[in-house]
Amino acid sequence: MKIQILKYWDSIRSSFWFIPITMAIGSMVLAFVALSIDISMTEWLRSAFNWRFTGSVEGSSAVLGTIAGSMITITGVVFSMTLVALSLASSQFGPRMLRNFMRDTTTQVVLGTFIATFIYSLIVLRNIRHTEETIVFTPHFSVSLGVTLAVVSLGVLIYFIHHVSISVQANEIVMRVSKELLEGIESLFLEEKEAEQDSTEMPRGSYDNGFLKVFERDAYPVDATQDGYLQFIDYDALLTLAKQENVVLELKRRPGHYAVAGRPLVMVWPAERVDDQLIVQLIAAFTLGNQRIPRQDIECTINQLVEIAVRALSPGINDPFTAMTCVDRLGSALSRLSERKMPSPYRYDDEGELWLITPVVTFSAITDAAFDQIRQYAHSSAAVTIRLLETIAVVVESANRAEDRAALLRHAEMITKGAHKGLFEAQDRQEVEQRYGVIIQLLK
Repeated sequence: MKIQILKYWDSIRSSFWFIPITMAIGSMVLAFVALSIDISMTEWLRSAFNWRFTGSVEGSSAVLGTIAGSMITITGVVFSMTLVALSLASSQFGPRMLRNFMRDTTTQVVLGTFIATFIYSLIVLRNIRHTEETIVFTPHFSVSLGVTLAVVSLGVLIYFIHHVSISVQANEIVMRVSKELLEGIESLFLEEKEAEQDSTEMPRGSYDNGFLKVFERDAYPVDATQDGYLQFIDYDALLTLAKQENVVLELKRRPGHYAVAGRPLVMVWPAERVDDQLIVQLIAAFTLGNQRIPRQDIECTINQLVEIAVRALSPGINDPFTAMTCVDRLGSALSRLSERKMPSPYRYDDEGELWLITPVVTFSAITDAAFDQIRQYAHSSAAVTIRLLETIAVVVESANRAEDRAALLRHAEMITKGAHKGLFEAQDRQEVEQRYGVIIQLLK
């Protein structure tokens, strides 16, 4: 249930309809409240709101009709500008960037503002009643509020034009993706001090290598029921279920992996405790979709930065500066990650009993995802190659674990070898060797 809520919330956050519809409903409520104030307004309230609109019924109808017509027109313009920005982002930075643009709260609020003002004006307009002989009802306060909303909408339009012009800039897009990456590191990886107190790396309970061999031999496979990318896994629910059923679970896939229907998704031991109800409960703890999302999958965000860099290095675009910006942001993320505790694959309860074994992401794997493709495409670009080595040198200063430093050294060696094959100028190769030498000195 929890992961279903997370999936629906992520889907809502990435939609253009939720916030505008919410604001439209709010405008309907506001319209009825304003009309109620107009109906019950006493002379004292009329004198207090001496700034209100005091025109005739014809004037009120004309003002609200003008506001409603202009708002629906501007809404169409805003939608057009948004689609142009989405088209530009998709062609320039890759289709996976569309999700980041659709999650932009500013765009959703702007669309909602114009739609809300339009609906408010329509509701108030239909309540202005008059006959040929006499005026029946003119909601002066409601019309005044409608004019105020129109003025606010004009300011929102001006801000939106500025926002769109900023949001399509390469550095701004890279910054937003990088911010999401850093937030993912903060939420998925514990700080060293906190992890030392809650470390799960040492053996507990009945866990030993012999048990793992028995588990691998006798465990019962629960297969995926559909194809798709794993988006969410409810680890808490799996741990609780394992304790209730007195079974040990091993996950064969982690968020971001592609699951194939009919192939093992989770292994259960002992096999004799597996029944149809348990299988249904296990499958319910996994959420699959047609694309990767970054909430539990840090490599998804890294791949977005890598895609921007690789596209920038393509001959059709040839923008090494954007690629270097992506490398800088990746280096910042890896520096923070090197200071974090890598999670253990073994999940225990408070009594120290092993219940859950999960595939985990490692610093080496994340470094591969960050540097491999950029290194392969940048071997003939001296500027990007040098920036890659400079970034590795920065990350090395933060890396304390031997396996992390070994992974960084491995990438530095591959980058240097690729530069010798791809760079034709001796001066460029000398610059690369100099940066490589700095890394060697830092690793000593």
